[in-house]
Amino acid sequence: MIAAEPAADLRSCALELRDVHKSFRATLIIRGVSLEVTRGERHAIIGPNGAGKSTLFNLISGRFAPSSGSIRVNGEEVAGHAPFELYRRGLARSFQVTNIYPRLSVYENIRCSLLWSMGYRYNFWRGVAKLRDANERTERTLEQIGMTARRHTPAGVLTYAEQRALEIGITIAGDSSVILLDEPTAGMSRRETEGAVELIRSVSRGRTLVIVEHDMGVVFNLADRISVLVYGAIIATDVPERIRQNTDVQTSYLGGAAHA
Repeated sequence: MIAAEPAADLRSCALELRDVHKSFRATLIIRGVSLEVTRGERHAIIGPNGAGKSTLFNLISGRFAPSSGSIRVNGEEVAGHAPFELYRRGLARSFQVTNIYPRLSVYENIRCSLLWSMGYRYNFWRGVAKLRDANERTERTLEQIGMTARRHTPAGVLTYAEQRALEIGITIAGDSSVILLDEPTAGMSRRETEGAVELIRSVSRGRTLVIVEHDMGVVFNLADRISVLVYGAIIATDVPERIRQNTDVQTSYLGGAAHA
């Protein structure tokens, strides 16, 4: 196992986990995970199937409450907070299964996702078409994800890769400072994956990114640091080249893929 690095300045931590555990009845899934992700970092979490990656993501994003331990976002304790509360505190997440409004247009999907973050609440007497600032941010987000030309297209008829790009747009539209992406390139062709990586690199600039991804080409190309989760515990956290060379990681997970 790689020796623990010196603790980061907590003021620079966008996401901090301290001794997080999660059990489902008698089954312990997450076993004392501690992790620090600095502001502006692109951090990948990898590991074999059944390692607990999805459970860990669900803990960070508020779908599950930890059995014990601390989770902080931008210095604020958020363990056990609901996903909508975390969103209002600057953390947004995409899902492994595409999660969009299929009958709404691309434009409407993006606009719906940013209204609350801009201070707009439920109001039957105010038409969204007249919300100039919301519409301008929607336009900027469409440009960021390269979907301006598809603005009027119902989301349900987009290609799979376009739907994933739209979901990334939904994730960033609320101007969250920390974004979680759960296997954003799953099911894509090599060409689609390359496009998705460039999109993620672009939209995460100036934000903190935490990504779960099985494609090692994506991970080593995109991440500043990588954490390896095995049987619910992090066995190593380091820069990609050191993770590639780490014998414990190779034995536990990467194997020949480390040299691909």
